[in-house]
Amino acid sequence: MSFASNVRRDWLTNPGREIVSGLVVALALIPEAIGFALIAGVDPSVGLYASFSIAVIIAITGGRPGMISAATAAVAVLVGPLVRDHGVEYLFAATILMGVFQGIAALLRLDLLMRFVSRSVITGFVNALAILIFMAQLPQLTNVGWETYAMVAAGLAIIYLLPRLTTAVPSPLVAIVLLAAVAIGMGIDVNTVGEMGKLPDALPMFHLPQVPLTWETLRIIAPFSLAMAAVGLLESLLTAQIVDDMTETRSDKQRETLGQGIANFFTGMIGGMGGCAMIGQSVINVKSGGRRRLSTFAAGILLLILIVALGPWVAQIPMPALVAVMVFVSVSTFRWQSFADLRVHPWQSSVVMLATVIIVVWTHDLSMGVLAGVLLSGIFFAGKVRQLVTIESAVSPDGTTRRYSIAGQIFFASTDRIMESIRFREEGVAKVAIDLSDAHFWDISATGVLDKIVLRLRAEGKEVEVIGLNEASATLVEKYGEHDKPFASLGVVGH
Repeated sequence: MSFASNVRRDWLTNPGREIVSGLVVALALIPEAIGFALIAGVDPSVGLYASFSIAVIIAITGGRPGMISAATAAVAVLVGPLVRDHGVEYLFAATILMGVFQGIAALLRLDLLMRFVSRSVITGFVNALAILIFMAQLPQLTNVGWETYAMVAAGLAIIYLLPRLTTAVPSPLVAIVLLAAVAIGMGIDVNTVGEMGKLPDALPMFHLPQVPLTWETLRIIAPFSLAMAAVGLLESLLTAQIVDDMTETRSDKQRETLGQGIANFFTGMIGGMGGCAMIGQSVINVKSGGRRRLSTFAAGILLLILIVALGPWVAQIPMPALVAVMVFVSVSTFRWQSFADLRVHPWQSSVVMLATVIIVVWTHDLSMGVLAGVLLSGIFFAGKVRQLVTIESAVSPDGTTRRYSIAGQIFFASTDRIMESIRFREEGVAKVAIDLSDAHFWDISATGVLDKIVLRLRAEGKEVEVIGLNEASATLVEKYGEHDKPFASLGVVGH
C-alpha cells in the first residue's frame, strides 16, 4: 500500500468519529493518569504529561492503529522505590533508558516471543484486567452517598440504552456530558476529577533529567528501566493482540515494539513517566468507533487541551460518570464465554486460564500472571507431546535380535520415556536394531539419549544398528552425536 493510501486510511477515514472517540478516551484518561502518578509517588502532572506524550507519539510510530497507550499502573507500581530513594529526576532518566531497551528489543525481534503465549493465557490476561479495572473503581463506590450510586446507575443506563436509539455519538461521551451537566447544575455533592489531584496549567517543556552522567547512575536506573521495558512490552503486545481480535485486523508487532520505545524515550525528556498500552482505554476507543491512528492522536491532544485550557471545567466532572464508563469497560472486556468454555475445553487450558487470572488479581502484577500462564502452558505442552512418542519392540524368532521402533517427536521432554523402554541386560539378545523411520530429532537431548542407549548396549556386548533417520535428524546426529564417532568404540563419551 502506498504512503498516500496509508495516510488516507489512518488519518482521513471518518475523522469526526475518530476525534469524538478520542475525546471519550481523553476524559477517561485524566483520573487514571492522576491515580497512576500518585502510585508512583510523583506529581499528577507527571502522569498527565506522560499520557499526552505517549498517546501522540505512539499514534505516529506504533504498529497497532486505534490502540491507546499512556501512563499505566503496570509501570507505575515498579518505580515507587526509585522515586522514594533517589527522586523524580531519576524516574525521568529511567524512562528514557526504558525507551532505549524497548528499541533494542525491536531490533532483536523479541516481539516474536508472543507466539509462545497461548490463547488460554490471553483469555486469562483479559479476564484479570477486567477484574482489576472493576476493582480500581471500588474506592469511588465506598463511603459515599446514595447520589453516587444513582449517578453510576444512570450512567450505565445511558451507555447501554442509547445505542438502541442512535450510534451517531458514543454513548459513554453522552453519559459523561449529561451527568456532568446535572451534577454541576444541581450542585450534587459527589466526588469530582479535581479532587483526584491538581491539574497542570502549563504546557510540558523539554527537560533533560538532572542526574549525574555516571556509571553509578546507570547502575541505579538500569534494573528499573529493564523491568519497565519488559512489563510495558508484555502488556502492549498482549493488548495489541486483543485489539487485533476485536477489530479483525492485523498489526505490526515489531513496529509497535519500536514505537513504544520511541514514545517512552521522548516522554522522559518532557518530565513524564513511562507507560504502555492500556486495554481499558483501548476498549473504550474501539467501542466508541475509534479504529485509526487519528483517534489515538486526538486522545493525546485533547487530553492536553482539557487539562491545560479547560482545567477548571474538567475538574468539576463527577467521578461517578467516569466510574460508569470504566464499569462498562470492565464488563465489555471480560470474556464471559470463558465460563462456558470451562466445560468443553481441555482441563489443561482451563487451568492455565484460571491460574493467569488468579495470579494477576492476587499480585496486581500482569507480568507475573502471564509468565506463570506461559510456564504452565509449556509444561502441559511438553507433557502432551511426551505422550505422542510410541516405542514398540519385538524379538526375532530365534531370540537373538530385538528391534525397537520409535515414532514421534524426540526432544528433552520425551527422552526419559525412551530410556525406560530399552532393555539393556536382556539374556540371549546379541543384536539390537533401533528403527527411527517415524521419529524426528529436535535438540541435543535427543542425540544425547541415542548416544546413551547405543553406548550402554555396546557396553553390554550387543551389536547395535541405528536405521531410518530422516535427513534433518541425521544432520543433528552427525553434528552432535557421539556413538558413531571413532572414539565411541573405546567407551569414551564426550570430546
